[in-house]
Amino acid sequence: MTANGASTHLVGQPALDHQWYPIALSEDVAPGPVGFQVIGRRFVVWRSDGGSLTAAIDRCPHREAPLSAGRMVDGCVECPYHGWRFGPGGRCELVPSSPAGTRIPPKAHLDALWVEERYGLIWLCPGTPQGLIPVIPQEHDASFRRLNTPFQRWAVSATRITDNFMDFSHFPFVHTATFGGAQETVVPPLHMGDLPDGYRGYAYDVMADNTTDKGQTTTGQDADVLHRRMTTGYVLPFSVRSTIAYESGLEHILLLLATPVDDVNSLFNFVVWRNDDFSVPAEEIMAFDLAIGAEDQAMLEQLEGVLPMDLAATVSVQSDRPSVEWRRSLAALLDGAAPGESPSGT
Repeated sequence: MTANGASTHLVGQPALDHQWYPIALSEDVAPGPVGFQVIGRRFVVWRSDGGSLTAAIDRCPHREAPLSAGRMVDGCVECPYHGWRFGPGGRCELVPSSPAGTRIPPKAHLDALWVEERYGLIWLCPGTPQGLIPVIPQEHDASFRRLNTPFQRWAVSATRITDNFMDFSHFPFVHTATFGGAQETVVPPLHMGDLPDGYRGYAYDVMADNTTDKGQTTTGQDADVLHRRMTTGYVLPFSVRSTIAYESGLEHILLLLATPVDDVNSLFNFVVWRNDDFSVPAEEIMAFDLAIGAEDQAMLEQLEGVLPMDLAATVSVQSDRPSVEWRRSLAALLDGAAPGESPSGT
């Protein structure tokens, strides 16, 4: 436990049940069923013939077979063990072993969970939503295009991923092969505050190395060093938005997302919005950001366990102020939120 009572574990934390977690690209559930693990529990998601999504615990109520191992039949997910079928909202539509007209037991129906589709991603809330899906206004701005990347599994706690993305003092040391080589190591005083759209974070300046081919493709500029005006802010529990503005007028918005699979494994995904002229293929643009992410992954997977919420367990300096504030906020969330009831439908 931390000094204020928050456990260093993520699995079994009631407050985390009531937050939103990205689990897949929209195209990954077409139609499904697809199984996922979030905070130590297994869930299944599928898409009906009409396109609507249903999420539930990945367990048939009959003999507890995983529904994600089944198949889709006539818009229903069919259990692989005895063929029970479940339609939109988790309603049991068929028990093959029962004669036609037999009443289906009420407990045969699945308890549907909250599921949303936004930014080309599928978001799951295991309980009653108390948190929010992060807001990205550029999603509705025709001058921006959205670029999605595949989900990755990282062997590191979601707490350490978020702590990393709230910090930029690691840039000159971790991102040496991409953009960090031109960044000063000394970090000026950082001022935390409320950013637009519900994020809590800070603004800062970065001198970015721009000598690689991938970097120049991403920035659309050929100067060796570029000035970036950036903001970084979080939405609890594990979402970070990083905005990058270049002097050319190009804006590059990243939504960096960590979903805890368990205490020490995570799904990682990021989404990008850009106001470029759309002429460069998405794959070429994303290659640079994927290389940056690979540098983060290589460093973070060397770190063991969940990042302690007890601030006295690690040493922090002034440049760590953003991640320290995020840790305090997460610890308060874990201590203060009460369990809720799961909905019967979305």
